[in-house]
Amino acid sequence: MSILQSAKVVFHLGISSSDPKKKTFIHLSPSHCKTKAAAARSRRTPEREDTFAWNSLIQSHLANNEFPLVVSAYLQMLEHRVPLDTRTLPRVLDASRLMRDFPLAKQLHAHSLKLGFSSHHYAVTALIHIYADLDTLPMAQKLFDNSPSRNAVCWTLLARLYLHGGNPTLALALFHQMLALDDGVAVDHVAVATACSACGMMRSLPQARIMHDVARKCGLDSDVLVCNSLLKMYSDCDSMSDARLVFEKMPCKDVISWTSMICAYVKRGGFNEAFKLFREMIRAGFKPDSHSISAFLPGCGRIASLNQGREIHGYLLRNGIHSNLRVNNALMDMYVKSGCITSASNVFAGINKKDTISWTIMILGYSLHGQGKLGVDLFRQMKNSKVLIDDSAYAAALLACSTARMVEEGRIYFNLIRVPTVAHCALKVVLLAQFGLFMEARTFIEERGIEKHPEILRKLLEGCRMSGQYTMGKQIVEQLCELEPLNAENYVMLLNWYAGSGKWHMVQKMRETIRDMGLKPKKAYTWTLFRNKVHVFGTGDVSHPRSERIYSELQGLIEKMRAKGLEPNWDFRLHDVDEERECIRIGHSELLALSFGLISSHAGPVRLAKNSRMCNGCHSFAKFVSKMIRREIIFKDPNFFHHFNDGLCSCGDFW
Repeated sequence: MSILQSAKVVFHLGISSSDPKKKTFIHLSPSHCKTKAAAARSRRTPEREDTFAWNSLIQSHLANNEFPLVVSAYLQMLEHRVPLDTRTLPRVLDASRLMRDFPLAKQLHAHSLKLGFSSHHYAVTALIHIYADLDTLPMAQKLFDNSPSRNAVCWTLLARLYLHGGNPTLALALFHQMLALDDGVAVDHVAVATACSACGMMRSLPQARIMHDVARKCGLDSDVLVCNSLLKMYSDCDSMSDARLVFEKMPCKDVISWTSMICAYVKRGGFNEAFKLFREMIRAGFKPDSHSISAFLPGCGRIASLNQGREIHGYLLRNGIHSNLRVNNALMDMYVKSGCITSASNVFAGINKKDTISWTIMILGYSLHGQGKLGVDLFRQMKNSKVLIDDSAYAAALLACSTARMVEEGRIYFNLIRVPTVAHCALKVVLLAQFGLFMEARTFIEERGIEKHPEILRKLLEGCRMSGQYTMGKQIVEQLCELEPLNAENYVMLLNWYAGSGKWHMVQKMRETIRDMGLKPKKAYTWTLFRNKVHVFGTGDVSHPRSERIYSELQGLIEKMRAKGLEPNWDFRLHDVDEERECIRIGHSELLALSFGLISSHAGPVRLAKNSRMCNGCHSFAKFVSKMIRREIIFKDPNFFHHFNDGLCSCGDFW
């Protein structure tokens, strides 16, 4: 019977080792044997006694991810009785781990025991990794505890495995055990960096300071890897002052140092500081890589940071930096969030191999900018491609259907989702409600048992607002007050409903309720960018240096609107801001910011952003202004982008 015909092959070979009389067995499946035969045909094997050459061949296969060929070469060493050394088995063990072949790994473990290599630290390290990956961490720990040879690499590896398993406390405890040893185990920069990662995962600032002190005592506080780890550790512990101090004191920074610091600021909303660091990084002679760019771009995803995002994009183009898929996705996301849907579409069109994220960002972008039909068309293209459609992609498609008011398509796409989440259900509810299908929406909510989710009720409320179903809207707000008794916005919506219905005694009662509960209703703010400076306006704001001209411009526009027989619809029922109802109409924050934008520039779109929903009156006023002055107004609220152009809004008056 040939070696390739057998279901299982047993090699009974004498192997030259520390004891030439020892013999060992290894069981291999036919696939391993076929690989062995293929390797024999494709490559010339080294000389029989040349262990170094055989090890080099194994290492070459390992580096090229040719794991079965590693096993094949090892078998040939056994057949040719080539002497093994301390580097042979660890490499074959690594191959078995990467193949996820635990039976083979256990046989190789037996080999290492029989041949006397199991106590060598190379083999110990490989075996710990195998048992952690293919069995359990406790088994890896047991192997570690029973090993007579434990160097810093073994200690650090086990600590990192605990980190990857989500147990930073045990990883840090292991590091401190290593520090307490008297057998001369040297603590290196990798061990300290691993312990820093554990402190960061624990978000423990006291432990972080202890680790920083350990790094100093070990003389490693100037090492680049350790400094980068300390920087990230302090950032994860929300101590930006300590992170910045480490960064400033670093004797030698690399791209990772700059990127980590920039990411830390972006994560915490410090976009201006992040951009300053990005410019300093370039001036210092460091060329940002794709990771640096993609880490910084999310900080530019705001209307106020559009120019910075464009500057980064321009830098990429001017310097010929390769924009990989991750960078292109980040560019698309930045343009979508800063109001430039056309630029996002251009980036999307230039991507040759799009992934799920690429498609989802663009579908979502079209939906947020009121171009739902384009979003649905794009989702159809995505379905015809070979890209995986995940939950986020379906959510984007449902939002596109809602924006385009394509109810039937929305029903179909919802039914394709294997396990719909509450977020998916909320999108279907608003799709039905805004089309006036409240009975179907109610039935759907009851069947799913999601009537107690505030997110669902808010989407139903959106449909009531769009359809003018204010009585039903009031009932939903009352339910929200019961579910979220400490949310001031719910009481404000109820207060505005009573005010719109002329029930002033109830308005006063709601105000007393809000005051007695110690709730603080949010205030409305709108901001715009002019000459790289952000101008913020509040309701009734008169603090701006150009306030007189701002109010005068607004008054003139209102008069021109009335002269044409038009009047903004100042209906505040179910509106979530109280102060706007009581303020003079031209004192709304979005109108002040709009007026400032108009008097400060005379060409190009006026870009505005607000922290709350735009009221009906301001919406109709913006439509009139866009037609009268023939300028586009791009307005971002927490949910959508409104593109006002020639008297129309991209939302179709459904928002």
